[in-house]
Amino acid sequence: MTQAEKVLYTGKTHTTGGRDGAARSDDGRLDVKLSPPGSSAPGTNPEQMFAAGWSACFIGAMGRAATKLGTALPRDVAVDAEIDLVNADDAFKLRGRLNVTLPGVDRETAQRIVETAHQICPYSKATRGNIDVTLSVVEA
Repeated sequence: MTQAEKVLYTGKTHTTGGRDGAARSDDGRLDVKLSPPGSSAPGTNPEQMFAAGWSACFIGAMGRAATKLGTALPRDVAVDAEIDLVNADDAFKLRGRLNVTLPGVDRETAQRIVETAHQICPYSKATRGNIDVTLSVVEA
C-alpha cells in the first residue's frame, strides 16, 4: 500500500463448511447458510452473494460516473447481475453479466454512465481481465 492509499473499510467474515456451510460477518450483520447452486437446501451460494455485492457497488459507481458526466442518476436505477459458475475443460471459472436499467436516461448517456462506472467500480476492477464480463443497458 502506498502512503496515498487509505483503507476505507475492511469486510470480515468467518466461513465454515464451504458450499454446505455458513458465513457470518464479524459484526453479525451478515449471517447466512450456504448451499450449492441449484440445491434445494436452505441458504444462498457464493455466486449469488457476489452478484449482490457487485451490483450494489456498481450502482454506487454509476452515481459517481453520472456526476462526473454532469447528469443525474435516476432514483429507480437497477442492476440485474448474473454470475455463471462454468466448468470448461475440467476447470471452474466465473462469467458475469450486468444488465443495467436507467429509466428516463437516453441510451447514449446511459451507455456512457455504465462504461464510466465499469472503470470506477472496485468489483469491476477486480474482475477485469480475469473473467468474461458483459455490460448491457436494458429498457425499463
